[in-house]
Formats: sequence, structure tokens, C-alpha cells
Amino acid sequence: MTRILFSNASPYSAKVRMAAVHAKIPFESVAVDTNAEPAMLMDANPLGKIPVLMTEDGAAIFDSRAITQQLNRMSGNLLFPRNALKRAEAERLEALADGIADCLLAHVYERRFRPEEKIHQPWLDKQWAKVTRALDHLNANAPRLSKKINAGHIALRAVLGYLSLRFGEEWQRGRAKLKRWMKRFDETFPELLEYLPK
Repeated sequence: MTRILFSNASPYSAKVRMAAVHAKIPFESVAVDTNAEPAMLMDANPLGKIPVLMTEDGAAIFDSRAITQQLNRMSGNLLFPRNALKRAEAERLEALADGIADCLLAHVYERRFRPEEKIHQPWLDKQWAKVTRALDHLNANAPRLSKKINAGHIALRAVLGYLSLRFGEEWQRGRAKLKRWMKRFDETFPELLEYLPK
């Protein structure tokens, strides 16, 4: 069976597990502590990062965007539109959501792993400014949501889950369209919610 090495809190792990469920690809979730650098993870991905998709034939696919592309191939294009323009839109949305996740993780790691006296506030402010701009852009240009979603929609929902987990609900203030988008996603795809970051 396909396996996904993951961490509960990771927005990238949430994205690929939600994508696999949506694409109807059975998989086993294998929780991994990246700090412990277990052999199973290091053998699969020399970078020691999650998520990792382990295919039935033993191949290891890593980087969440490479994984969503692999899941798309495995599912017969259930995660990305076949139309070139629509596919580009889905890929752009996934990239934007992943970029938000990158900034949020940089923020979290700066506070978690540096001694307090070495935390660089201008760096934190810069990362947060990127997140704010991206959220404002998404609020002004909320992606269309129908019963046919793509990997970009899933990536966005996963990163909004991570944002709420690590930073609370303050991000929703002044972003009513994005908040409504998230509510509609949750109502339409309740089977994906258990995979949100926690």
C-alpha cells in the first residue's frame, strides 16, 4: 500500500494527505518525528523533510508539490485540470499557499529554535508582511469553489488550518470572503477536515 510519512502539524503533510483522500488513493499514514531523524525518513529523503510519499513499488517522492503531481498521475488527473490555463491557475494557487506556509514556518522556527535574545524581529516582521499580502490578495480574489476542487484549493485550506493552529483566528479579521471560502470548503468536503494540521 502507498504510505505517506507525515507530521500532524505540517501544512504540507496536511495538503498531501487531503489530496490523496480526495483523489481516492488508499494510503497508510506514518507519523514521523523529523527532529529524531529516523532511518526510515532519512533513507527515503536525504533532506530529512516530510512529507514523503512511498509508492507500492518502493519509490520515494518528496516535496509536497512533487507529491501532488504524483498523486494526480496516479488518480488519472483528479487533482489538476487537463485544460492548460486552468491547470496553471491551480498550480499558481498551490504555489501561493505553499509560499504562505514557508513564511509561517520561518516565523515559527525563528521563535522556537533561537534564544530569545537572538530572535530577529525585523525578520519576523518581513515574513508576516508576506503572509498578510498573500491573505489580502486571496481575500480580494477568492478562488472559485465548486464540487470539483484541485490541489490548489486543498493547499489553501491546509495552510489556513496551519495559520489558525499556530497563530489563532486573528487572521480572519477583515477577510470575510476568505473566511466564507473556508467555511464553504469545510461544508462541501467534510471528509478532508480530519487531516488538517493539529
